[in-house]
Amino acid sequence: MPPQPRNRTLPSEAQFRSDFPQFTDVTRYPSAQIALHLALADQLLDEARYDPLYPYVVELFVAHYLTLFAADMRTSALGGGSGDNSGVLAAKSVDKVSIRYDNGATLNPQASWWNHSRYGAEFYDLLLLFGAGGQQL
Repeated sequence: MPPQPRNRTLPSEAQFRSDFPQFTDVTRYPSAQIALHLALADQLLDEARYDPLYPYVVELFVAHYLTLFAADMRTSALGGGSGDNSGVLAAKSVDKVSIRYDNGATLNPQASWWNHSRYGAEFYDLLLLFGAGGQQL
């Protein structure tokens, strides 16, 4: 029997997959990875700070890690090194076609690696709104 969560409103894997249906593919997003990151969130995030948004904040945290996990798995399947941290793509060219994004308009320079997924960026914004990392007076 798994240990009881520290936070009473910690979402379950089923709730996470229901709220974020883009993560329903159990092959691409294994249950073990979801359980791992739910347990990590349970230890790192206190529901008293985020209530009533705690389940959503946790789900953003898990979605961010799953997005990075899936990217690592794709890179590894192609023979690349997993865990590479190349940042957010700003431009790409193929033959005579190129595209460039103005990431400065959408990325918080203080958010560091949380910018590597839209879930992480939203998670970081909520951390700031709730004053994580220090008490706001």
